[in-house]
Amino acid sequence: MKLASFTYQGNRSYGIVNAEGVVDLGRRLGDRYSDLKALLQGDGLTQARLFANEPADLNMEAITFLPVIEHPEKILCVGMNYAEKRKEFDQHNPAPTLFVRFPDSQTGHNSPVLKPRSSNEFDYEGELAVIIGKGGENITRDDALNHVAGYSCYMDGSARDWQHTWFTAGKNWRQTGAFGPWMATADEIPDPHQLAIRTWLNGRMVQEDNTSSMIHKVAELIEYISTFTRLSPGDVIITGSPGGVGKKRNPPLFMHEGDRIEVEIEHIGHLSNVIMEAPAQTLTAAH
Repeated sequence: MKLASFTYQGNRSYGIVNAEGVVDLGRRLGDRYSDLKALLQGDGLTQARLFANEPADLNMEAITFLPVIEHPEKILCVGMNYAEKRKEFDQHNPAPTLFVRFPDSQTGHNSPVLKPRSSNEFDYEGELAVIIGKGGENITRDDALNHVAGYSCYMDGSARDWQHTWFTAGKNWRQTGAFGPWMATADEIPDPHQLAIRTWLNGRMVQEDNTSSMIHKVAELIEYISTFTRLSPGDVIITGSPGGVGKKRNPPLFMHEGDRIEVEIEHIGHLSNVIMEAPAQTLTAAH
């Protein structure tokens, strides 16, 4: 089952994506679960499945995609988690490298990704996103995948010239991370480490790898993260990017206004966004 968050005629909703369009779960379950995160928090996936075979209510062209989870409590990101990426950045630390994103740094499929005006090095990173379905702390590696609701695509846009000694400033500009188009539920992905992952910039493939190349696997990451912070339904773990990023190319290859960036992960989906220059900040006059 594939689940998406979206707006339709100005109203927020969520639903099941099928070949014909979207079955609107907000129309059916919205009185109990206001959004997809609430559905996960309320253990509502079983109820959602009751509508999986119903005809679509909405055409895909009629909706505007939101980030799969619009307001996660936590977005935990893993850096340097593919062998080729570690070589590019000459990284040798054996522990997982973690940083955070804020919810307002995200955007949905087919919506603009905003290039920060203050950055001349806006880089692409295609990644597998893990959505937590069952919360917990001190989760064991053997039990970790039972806490996963599903998987999605993520384009972790990075202002390299703002990363400085750590990643936070380079990763949290508004609408720099694209999340979607939808979440493939965990039962559709029996092994998250057998998935081809590819990124295209303007139709040119710039990243190609397989999630089997991850150094720290999904279960290990959940075990590690849940040791120091409690995971909650709707939390998102972004698992790292393969090699081929623009910063380490010769010459460097960065994203600019008008570029199209795409991330495809096997059995999950194809995320596509156009880059726009972030608008200049406008100040509201005091009254």
